[in-house]
Amino acid sequence: MKAELVFEVAFEGIAASGRHKSGIALRFPRINRWRQDKKVDEINTLEDLREMLKIYGG
Repeated sequence: MKAELVFEVAFEGIAASGRHKSGIALRFPRINRWRQDKKVDEINTLEDLREMLKIYGG
């Protein structure tokens, strides 16, 4: 069985990045808390971040 934990990541901003493999850079990312109330199938994905980038990115 694979151990899976869910963490909430907080950040100050989001931007496109040619430097990172994901194409996205987070400004001042930090682990905010361990989400014991969430399951792995409830997490946000890279696609969710790309949508955030469209809305909030620079």
